[in-house]
Amino acid sequence: MKIVPDTSVVIDGRITSMIKNGEYRGATIIIPEAVVAELEAQANQGREIGFSGLNELQELYKMTGEGLIELKFAGERPSLEQVKLSSGGEIDALIRSVAHQYEAKFITSDLVQAEVAKAKGLDVLYLRPQIGDFSPLSIDQFFDEETIAITLKERVPPIARKGKLKEMRLVTLRDAPLSEHELRYMAQEILERAKRDPDGFIEVEKRGITVVQIGSLRISIARRPFSDGMEITAVRPLIDVSLDDYNMAPEIKRRILGDRRGVLIAGPPGTGKTTLAQSIATFLADNDAIIKTMEAPRDLQVPDHITQYAALDGSMTNTAEVLLLVRPDYVVFDELRKSEDFSVFADLRLAGMGMVGIVHAQGVADALQRFCDRVDYSVLPQIINTIIFVLKGEIAKIYDLELTIKVPEGLSGEMHMRPVVVVREHSRRSVEIEIFRYEGETIVMSIGKGAETPEEPQKPTVEAQEPEENVSWRLAEKEIQREIGRYTEGPIEVRIVSDNKAVVYIEDKDVPAAIGKGGKNVAAIVNKLGIGIDIRPRSELETKRPAEEEMQVSSGIRIRIDKKQLTIISPEHKGKIVDVFAGKEYLFTATVNDDGDILLAKNSTIAQEMIKRYNEGETIRLRPV
Repeated sequence: MKIVPDTSVVIDGRITSMIKNGEYRGATIIIPEAVVAELEAQANQGREIGFSGLNELQELYKMTGEGLIELKFAGERPSLEQVKLSSGGEIDALIRSVAHQYEAKFITSDLVQAEVAKAKGLDVLYLRPQIGDFSPLSIDQFFDEETIAITLKERVPPIARKGKLKEMRLVTLRDAPLSEHELRYMAQEILERAKRDPDGFIEVEKRGITVVQIGSLRISIARRPFSDGMEITAVRPLIDVSLDDYNMAPEIKRRILGDRRGVLIAGPPGTGKTTLAQSIATFLADNDAIIKTMEAPRDLQVPDHITQYAALDGSMTNTAEVLLLVRPDYVVFDELRKSEDFSVFADLRLAGMGMVGIVHAQGVADALQRFCDRVDYSVLPQIINTIIFVLKGEIAKIYDLELTIKVPEGLSGEMHMRPVVVVREHSRRSVEIEIFRYEGETIVMSIGKGAETPEEPQKPTVEAQEPEENVSWRLAEKEIQREIGRYTEGPIEVRIVSDNKAVVYIEDKDVPAAIGKGGKNVAAIVNKLGIGIDIRPRSELETKRPAEEEMQVSSGIRIRIDKKQLTIISPEHKGKIVDVFAGKEYLFTATVNDDGDILLAKNSTIAQEMIKRYNEGETIRLRPV
């Protein structure tokens, strides 16, 4: 019996399996030279399927030595012109011609090749994708119920990442290093499974790298020249998380089922963004919404009724055109990296489609900056109206975006009213970020600290000692002095008013140069340092306040303010521990020293709050504890 397998069957690996099972023992296996040339070209390009096919030919040669089969090579080697036309079927035609010449059974797992061969009158055996149980893969031995990912590299012992998102650890699985032979065998086994398993497919196949998805397992196979040695990395989802398992699930449900349908999930890599997106997609599908995904590579683990789309002809723009025809209720875009991705996300959202996007970012400002570099900032609230920031597998905060007309915070001295996108933390409604355009440049400016996790309130205690300076403010002062000094010649005095604003006093003649034409220079500094700057002439400082100022704040209590510190003076409370109040509100607890003083750093938060309350007319008073 004569058999001619085509390239797909050789790569698939089933021809050797069939021979080992006794199905084609004693047969003459004729390998077309076109098959060898195609496998050689793929291997030279660093493609794993090329190496897999060559290993299969080596197995057939061994079977010849064992007397199981007879192996022959026949046909013409394709010319360069035929190789260029391979996508049009020139190589396939050469392979079929060998089967016709030897009147052999033609075996293929390529449906088009099978149909053409039947039309040519050949005896064809079409091997359909295998359905049913599969034997375990060799890499399965490195997984247990706690394993999230494994890394296998030649000359290095295998390691695994185990645990949960909050508590992950690296574990060495064995002392003996892996050999290249072991890894080659595993890689061939993985590729054969991907070819046969209906739930398996090759996502990426480029020189030196192959990415395979088999069920929920994503496997990357790297080899030279892409990597310095052969490496197999396998990642799997550890748990299936429901949306109800998240701490802010009711708020997210209310938004995505309502009219806030532009959702961006942001966070550092490996913190659970994809897991949250899967939970949202599953929840929406369970609530009668039609859901599609856009992924490159396909990484989300979602139910079968959610269709996962890859990049069509290598472009997400083409995929978006298809989605506009399909018209789903929601699209989950995992993940936004290239400029094209951000543009596609914006186009689909502005077309009225619900969107859930995933983006890697260390902070919300970073995520928004990536959008502002590619999309006009004024339409951001129409594209994104909810940002979910994820840390260590949990939802840290939810943000709202709104467009308003105002003067940007901290720049009132240099700017007029203009469109500003404000980003609010949803529970406290506090503004944390402002986005505005100035002199052709989009500025994403953080204007306050993020709210901390609520804890049991405790009274801060201030000991009567030399106050410590705010280190971050001190560093900010130096940064501002260095940046302003690029445009000025005279002395520079920086006064940090708060975490998001500073007042800078410079020589009167230097003010125009520091501000720049239309405020361009100061706006560039603000954007670089992320702090509002109010530039004022030194003449204003000299007439504004003496070097030291003392105020009577209530009966028996005075406040003295000098360049570095604020002193609360109350001789009647010498040596006592007292609670300090502004009006009826408690501020802090402190110890009055033997001189009757409480010393505070002038730039400290407590001192600034004291000055603010006094300026607002509230009475400062002390009460012994």
